[in-house]
Amino acid sequence: MKTNRAKSVTEILQKKRNVLSFEDKFKDSFGQPELASVWLIWGSSGSGKTSLALEIARYLCELGLRVGYNSLEQGDSLSMANAIERARLEEQKRKFILLDREPIANTIIRYKKHKSPDVLLIDSIQYSRLKYSEYIDMKSELHGKMIIIISQARGEEPKGSTADGIRFDADIKIHCKGYKAFPMSRFGGEAEFIIYPQGALEYWGFKEKIQNN
Repeated sequence: MKTNRAKSVTEILQKKRNVLSFEDKFKDSFGQPELASVWLIWGSSGSGKTSLALEIARYLCELGLRVGYNSLEQGDSLSMANAIERARLEEQKRKFILLDREPIANTIIRYKKHKSPDVLLIDSIQYSRLKYSEYIDMKSELHGKMIIIISQARGEEPKGSTADGIRFDADIKIHCKGYKAFPMSRFGGEAEFIIYPQGALEYWGFKEKIQNN
């Protein structure tokens, strides 16, 4: 097996990296991430994880990136159309595409082509049926791309061994609960992100009221 050449500290620090200039609440929550990064978003049904993913997708499009959303779970459904409309992605129709339940093997072929999207969003890892080793292979094949993966949850944790493995590997890990996102990021930030203000107020205000009684 061929051994990779070791890199000096100077080479590491002087390497040009594609760092995204996040601002405002996106910087506060996620820092300033490298394009070549992996994100994992998880939460129970109705926690706001799809809305968060689409809001992040719109922001990435505003920064000039092209985003492909592989909707394995909902496909080209009315619920997905409504979520896309709420996220105002029609304003970014030249930069955002929806992949309608496209098999992951086909998506990898698509993303290896010239002028393919910069960002791949997979919804969800459970519907992809990927094993953790296959995720690692996909990450290697799509080196240089941003990969954002949505996962269902079991309790407070990502559901299944593949999702759990991705959580430890991911650069940005985001747990959604009650229309709030709680990020952990290797790029800084980590402030709570409000997905849906009214829903978050109703959920967390109700919980606080119960706890105080």
